[in-house]
Amino acid sequence: MSGDGSKKQFWKRNTAKVPGNIQHVYGAQHPPFDPLLHANLMKAGNKPPSTTTPGKPKKATTFQEFESITSDAWDVGDDDDDELLTMAAQNLNIEVVMETANKVIENHSKLQERRQQQMDKMTDSEALPLSDNKLVKSHSEAPVGSPKEELRKLSWSGISRQVRPITWKLLSGYLPANAERRESTLQRKRQEYFGFIEQYYDSRNDEHHQDTYRQIHIDIPRMSPESLVLQPKVTEIFERILFIWAIRHPASGYVQGINDLVTPFFVVYVFEYIEEEVENFNVSSLQEEVLRNIEADSFWCMSKLLDGIQDNYTFAQPGIQRKVKALEELVSRIDGMVHRHMQQYEVEYLQFAFRWMNNLLMRELPLRCTIRLWDTYQAEPEGFSHFHLYVCAAFLVRWRKEILEEKDFQGLMIMLQNLPTMHWGNEEVSVLLAEAYRLKFAFADAPNHYKR
Repeated sequence: MSGDGSKKQFWKRNTAKVPGNIQHVYGAQHPPFDPLLHANLMKAGNKPPSTTTPGKPKKATTFQEFESITSDAWDVGDDDDDELLTMAAQNLNIEVVMETANKVIENHSKLQERRQQQMDKMTDSEALPLSDNKLVKSHSEAPVGSPKEELRKLSWSGISRQVRPITWKLLSGYLPANAERRESTLQRKRQEYFGFIEQYYDSRNDEHHQDTYRQIHIDIPRMSPESLVLQPKVTEIFERILFIWAIRHPASGYVQGINDLVTPFFVVYVFEYIEEEVENFNVSSLQEEVLRNIEADSFWCMSKLLDGIQDNYTFAQPGIQRKVKALEELVSRIDGMVHRHMQQYEVEYLQFAFRWMNNLLMRELPLRCTIRLWDTYQAEPEGFSHFHLYVCAAFLVRWRKEILEEKDFQGLMIMLQNLPTMHWGNEEVSVLLAEAYRLKFAFADAPNHYKR
């Protein structure tokens, strides 16, 4: 038997690389990732065959190597399943597609009507919206699923403006389901955030942090809507939120694209206090205490979102690389003609879909559509990290006719980077989500459907 020293080596070979170490920040301003230059991020299936002596298993020195040695434990008999799944994918015809999508839309419309009726009743009561009096039902009224699961179902098809702020806080996990603990939780988390401001914000001009702060300061004026983010008070708030998040997450630091993710939370939480549209509202007219609450709530909810997709923003952005590759494989299965057309004119998915993943489609859709999209993302398990892939696939195929009409690289790239969504509303987003749901239903639990 091996001694204690060898047991330690099994799990840890290089103690210098630990989670949280400060690394170089890779931003969207750098050239796209080149898989030929980063072989360590490629699939394990591309590794050369082992030269270990037959009959004598190789000694594993890291958990990744141990995993690769045992990863084929459940592969026996998969070939037949792959063939059947491929046949099933190829046999999906347009009638089935439309029938399924229409059913999804119909079901979601019915759910939305029931949800709106319940929401209207809740807003008439003195208790907080979504408190225990309605959605948190007794076991006899809602025997299936937890209160949060019921809230997710009701929110999937969209959330009304008046209850969206508290619903987002509940769905993100920022607020507890227990109504009695919500106020104390809000007070504690808001105080904690402004404690970070006092502790870290004065260091923004230090040599170690000035590059991060300078990049944030440059990126905020490029955001939309300009009428909102260019207000001096809003700019200050966004700078503090982004700088504090970067300081507390040294593994990634600040990366271009993260700045866009503040806006939906900020706008939704401003809606809690105003009637008009936020683009035409002077934010500085709100009371200072209200602005502090909005700032802290936006910070924590953005942090919750980024916790689930942080590998999108670590060095070389491996999360985005994997998702763009998965998007390419998925589109090649669901619409081979579009995929081949892109190949014919040498359009790489990374050239247009990098932004879709990096900014969660915020640069492709109006803000009102992003907020509606995020209702579903927060209601969908792993909405930002997993369901977003299917939304991007549905979004690309949505422009099938326009893509096939373009007959050169330049025309395709200009079209894909300037898609005509300015007049989109809830109806277009609902159809997009219905198609994404259909794709997820067909492919998510059977990934071999879209693997060649």
